[in-house]
Amino acid sequence: MSAPNADLSHNGDMRHVDSLCTVAEIDEIDFSKLLDKPSLLNMERKRSFDERSLSELSVAVSPHPSSRNAENTSRFFEPPEYVFSPCSRMSLMGTPRSQMGFEPHPMIGEAWATLRRSLVFFRGQPVGTIAASDTTEENLNYDQVFVRDFVPSGLAFLMNGEPEIVKNFILKTLRLQSWEKKIDRFHLGEGVMPASFKVLHDPVRNSETLIADFGESAIGRVAPVDSGFWWIILLRAYTKSTGDSSLAELPECQKGMRLILSLCLSEGFDTFPTLLCADGCCMIDRRMGVYGYPIEIQALFFMALRCALLLLKHDDEGKEFIERISKRLHALSYHMRSYFWLDFKQLNDIYRYKTEEYSHTAVNKFNVIPDSLPDWVFDFMPTRGGYFIGNVSPARMDFRWFCLGNCVAILSSLATPEQSMAIMDLIESRWEELAGEMPLKVCYPAIENHEWKIVTGCDPKNTRWSYHNGGSWPVLLWLLTAASIKTGRPQIARRAIELAESRLLKDNWPEYYDGKLGRYVGKQARKFQTWSVAGYLVAKMMLEDPSHLGMIALEDDKQMKPAMRRSNSWTC
Repeated sequence: MSAPNADLSHNGDMRHVDSLCTVAEIDEIDFSKLLDKPSLLNMERKRSFDERSLSELSVAVSPHPSSRNAENTSRFFEPPEYVFSPCSRMSLMGTPRSQMGFEPHPMIGEAWATLRRSLVFFRGQPVGTIAASDTTEENLNYDQVFVRDFVPSGLAFLMNGEPEIVKNFILKTLRLQSWEKKIDRFHLGEGVMPASFKVLHDPVRNSETLIADFGESAIGRVAPVDSGFWWIILLRAYTKSTGDSSLAELPECQKGMRLILSLCLSEGFDTFPTLLCADGCCMIDRRMGVYGYPIEIQALFFMALRCALLLLKHDDEGKEFIERISKRLHALSYHMRSYFWLDFKQLNDIYRYKTEEYSHTAVNKFNVIPDSLPDWVFDFMPTRGGYFIGNVSPARMDFRWFCLGNCVAILSSLATPEQSMAIMDLIESRWEELAGEMPLKVCYPAIENHEWKIVTGCDPKNTRWSYHNGGSWPVLLWLLTAASIKTGRPQIARRAIELAESRLLKDNWPEYYDGKLGRYVGKQARKFQTWSVAGYLVAKMMLEDPSHLGMIALEDDKQMKPAMRRSNSWTC
């Protein structure tokens, strides 16, 4: 359905939309206030049911095609001139023309063509995108549909007015959740979502079946803690984008959410509201010293809880979970804002900590030994800025900076407005270290020498400044862009995107880059990595139409009070 004032003229397979603002005007918009404005997005659709948390954005109109074109029989989709039959496969529009009234970057067309070639079909319906379509390397598991990897692909299709593939993905992964999950002789929790799945074709019987991996085939045999969180976040993005709450309200979707939440909200021996996790349970899926309470999982946990709060029905079963979620959110926000946050003042306080304190009056609650502070953090920390550190547990603080966790903290409003601005201050202050020549470092700094041997077990893939150990991942562009827009600093996103555009297409969309500055294509990086393509597309579409931010951002919950103590970087 098209929105009012949208000019849906077709030039070949290109869509043109009259913009409500020009490029020059973007820099003049107060992005921090966008979340409080009513939306022009999809006004003819019924209003989204989760308005009670986040107001729609209102910078531009996002059109949705009302017509469906035609034909294709290939399994992996060809460039944009091919579309699906409306009766058997979703009609996927071609490359959209820029909504700012000018021709898009030449990379846009190539990106859409590559993304569509990655589509996977099950019984005639597109259900996801493969991790990479690099035909020069052995498949391994790169020919599978990963839950976390599909999120930027799903967002790209939603922003382009093509929600059916996202709906199919949500329902198929939900079906997989109900399968019996067993590793050796141990049964996994009922709510665990798969890390990935693939479609097996039997040419003899002319049948197709889905095969899921819940961690039993993964390196280290670790179940994906983040998959369930991403699933809930994507379900909320679908609901927000389409204005259609019927999918989320399906009994099976409601049950799926409750099963995921049951795993996370169960009572045990924990004295913290954070989730205890094994190494390799998220995007960093190899041994990298993120065991314990990693920031990526805690930020995703927080965001998934807030999304679930909006999606759960207020029936008897839903109300019970809503109450448990509300209590956990209050405890989690206080814990993260108080103990994971690091800025110049807090670093100085930790440097002066006393140890062996006892009783509830202890300042050094986790008995962190000041001598354990790494030398690099003193130079890395600017006087203006801050970030959520990688991990906090008894006698241990991981001071590494992790991009995904900090960006999701901004988008979910786990970070207070002051903390969000401080994170962006740090990124600008340490641009050379965190963006370099190819944004963006998955973590900083790299671990090396003896520490690398101990932490990674001498992992040959995670050598210094490579892969998860300080490698540069283009997929993170979409998260940085969303965080930049939410904090009213789109120039940071624009700078990062321009850097990426200088290399990504020429290098055939690598999975990651190596080196301290991200100068070299990763030594084991796959080419035509789907989420590198989708991350770029999502970043570009959000920057051109900031109203898309409403799909993946949540406004600050005034009921969750920020921690009272903090430094000058919070008030700048």
